[in-house]
Amino acid sequence: MGCYLVQVPIENEKFFPADEGVDIRTQMPHILDILLLDRTSSTSNKPENIIWATDNYTEYDPVLFDAGAQIKPELITGEYAFLIMPRAQKTATLQKERTKSMAEVFTPIWIVKKQNDAVDDNYKSDDLDAYIRRKWLEITCGEAPYMATRYDMETGDPIPLAERVGFVDRKLARINAEVTHQAEWQRLAELAYKASYGFEWNGDSLLLARENLLYTYIDYYMSKWGNAPTIGCIEKIAEIISYNVFQMDGLTYTIPLSQKWEKKKVIQETFVFSDMDAFEEEEYEITPGKSVKIMNWDSFVMVPFETLVQYSGRMPERDVADCRVDGGHGGHSTDDMRHSGGETDGEPL
Repeated sequence: MGCYLVQVPIENEKFFPADEGVDIRTQMPHILDILLLDRTSSTSNKPENIIWATDNYTEYDPVLFDAGAQIKPELITGEYAFLIMPRAQKTATLQKERTKSMAEVFTPIWIVKKQNDAVDDNYKSDDLDAYIRRKWLEITCGEAPYMATRYDMETGDPIPLAERVGFVDRKLARINAEVTHQAEWQRLAELAYKASYGFEWNGDSLLLARENLLYTYIDYYMSKWGNAPTIGCIEKIAEIISYNVFQMDGLTYTIPLSQKWEKKKVIQETFVFSDMDAFEEEEYEITPGKSVKIMNWDSFVMVPFETLVQYSGRMPERDVADCRVDGGHGGHSTDDMRHSGGETDGEPL
């Protein structure tokens, strides 16, 4: 379906009125299908979805909600519509459990702003095209607040458009301020999303991140043009997001849980005085996980994420280990995706 950049309905093209809320999961099931895709595992003949990568939901069904099972639309809609929710809406008990088991915490918006400001200040003098094309990466992104701050991570309260501080927010805000032609607006918005990356371990948080980014596109479009974008435009942005915001183990650059450990029996013989005793020593054979691939938008070829890191330099092990959090500590920026968080500010990946 095409992306028609007009403000009146076109035959065969659906519009969502600006004065009505847009709910991806209930109103746009085919868009939800796109946002659930795992682009590394999928083929043209066999699409694969992101996996749960958490045991938080196994009480509902030990097979369908197993950590290694794919997230299917029917498992997060209908009777299960309440399952995946932002961290701020989770119970205090579940928040503590996820913090303890997965080091999942929220990042206050004032910290997000301070860190993004520190990087963004270096590039405000860029012309619009260069600013939009500059690449950013939010590691262990959780719900992606460093990319888009639609709501307060602590309270869940909505944040007005003018007060949002994510790096995608900043790009779209500048496009809104400087562009007056609708086709050019859409072109630059697509470029902004193609230059914006994030990865996350947990499948539920990853879906929330992808939804937040798509809703952010709709928010800025409606603010600029006074109505909602067409389904075709929404679908285009959703496709880009599904490639650029991906599921990954940040320590191994592989799909979570794809690395396998198989126990081997090794018989060791020892001599104690004059008697020979035998005992078993546990050893494991490790099968490497499936390397994550991301889209090279210049060549339209999927390339291993690890080659990007090798090309750009080395992602600090300290930050990868310390920042596996829901709320996305540690953004990255610049044309070769430089790190923008903490003590390594400005150093290459």
